[in-house]
Amino acid sequence: MMAVRLLHAGIVVCLVVAGCATWTDPAGEVGDASWYGPGFHGRKTASGEVFDMHARTAAHRTLPFGALVRVTRLNTGASTVVRINDRGPSKAGRVIDLSNGAARDLDMVRDGVVRVRIDVIQLP
Repeated sequence: MMAVRLLHAGIVVCLVVAGCATWTDPAGEVGDASWYGPGFHGRKTASGEVFDMHARTAAHRTLPFGALVRVTRLNTGASTVVRINDRGPSKAGRVIDLSNGAARDLDMVRDGVVRVRIDVIQLP
């Protein structure tokens, strides 16, 4: 019995360390989204890939790299699917930073920050 509990505890620790157990809300995360682009275009992301501001990618604090998520703008219903390839946002109160390409899909470039819902489509 003790061995089983230790095994379960070890699995949980491994999942948390690997970043697999950080997403706990299957109904979707709601919060403010911002976008980034020109100042970061061509630079490396936290995942090691080169940032392309025209691609459909995003930065999230906890979702694993490679996760696919649908981001829906709450006041218009516009949505886009992005792949998580970076960490962020660095501004408090924001839940996701979108690439310029994804921000254009949501018609939020001019607004800068909009309220969104994030739904996980696929984890890597």
